[in-house]
Amino acid sequence: MNFRFQSQSIKESFFLILKGIAMGAANKVPGVSGGIVALVGGFYEELIFSFQHLNGKALKLLFSGRFRSFWEYTNARFLCLLFSGVLISYFSVSLLLDYALERIEIEVFGAFFGMIIASLYYIAKEIKQWNKRLLSFSILGFTLGLWLSFSNPTAENDHLFFVFFCGIISVSGMTVPGLSGSFLLLILGNYNLLLVDSVNALFEVLTRFLAFDFSILRDSITLKLLSILLVFFLGALSGLIIFANGIKWVLIKYPKFTKATIIGFIAGSLPLVYPWKVKTFETDQEGALLTNSVGSPQVLSHDYIVPNLLQLETYSVIFAILIGVGVLYLLNRYDKKRKQ
Repeated sequence: MNFRFQSQSIKESFFLILKGIAMGAANKVPGVSGGIVALVGGFYEELIFSFQHLNGKALKLLFSGRFRSFWEYTNARFLCLLFSGVLISYFSVSLLLDYALERIEIEVFGAFFGMIIASLYYIAKEIKQWNKRLLSFSILGFTLGLWLSFSNPTAENDHLFFVFFCGIISVSGMTVPGLSGSFLLLILGNYNLLLVDSVNALFEVLTRFLAFDFSILRDSITLKLLSILLVFFLGALSGLIIFANGIKWVLIKYPKFTKATIIGFIAGSLPLVYPWKVKTFETDQEGALLTNSVGSPQVLSHDYIVPNLLQLETYSVIFAILIGVGVLYLLNRYDKKRKQ
């Protein structure tokens, strides 16, 4: 498989930033994969091949002062535009998403549920003819996704080696459609530490700096969170290179089997975003709710229920699901027009 990087017009650059915003928002929600946005948005292969070019040759070009060659070799314009959107999302859309999850959580998950179901349809269409081998790989992916969906989280761990490992794991959602990096962080026990506490600490530092207030740098907890965030970022960068090279190899060698496995994995992970479920919270021996590092009640398990058609809330969730389907339809339609 030969891949040729394409230049972006002003319009395409704008839409690429929007896709980055969508990817960043998706990566923040446990159970939702930013890779699905890349796959349905039509830039998944370019993303993987761009990450794969962040290698020794790129470093050689950079340190030898051949900046133009480095820029072109790494497809840096594409990556900068996309991750500008991701960064914008983390400090804007993601904050709105956190607000929405606190107030209309069931509708938010309904929208993501609709997006994922629609993505299954569009990805499955890319495989023109199914056979027994493709079905077996899809079943394997489904089994893995289902197993991950019902895994129990571990305790929080702020050891820097473990944080680096979490960084590697977290970017899997960008490179493997259907795999949610944020949910894996939840399973590893570090979701709140890395995507809430540390990001909020960075936001607070930047806000204080803009007001020329540097006193926050004397706060030991803030400095610790910033060091954790730096190690997490380095792990994520390493993970991008590791996963990109692995995914590139399977995309070239086994493209149909890779997509069949991804389809199964996405289907198996649907319970993560199924909107109609009741949470069971963890309590101590006296019956008091146990909380995580940011003071939120610790979820022990979920009970999945059939929607009650007599409740008005059910129809608001169905409407949210349809919105999710509509968003994926528009993304796919735009991508088709762009390729014509």
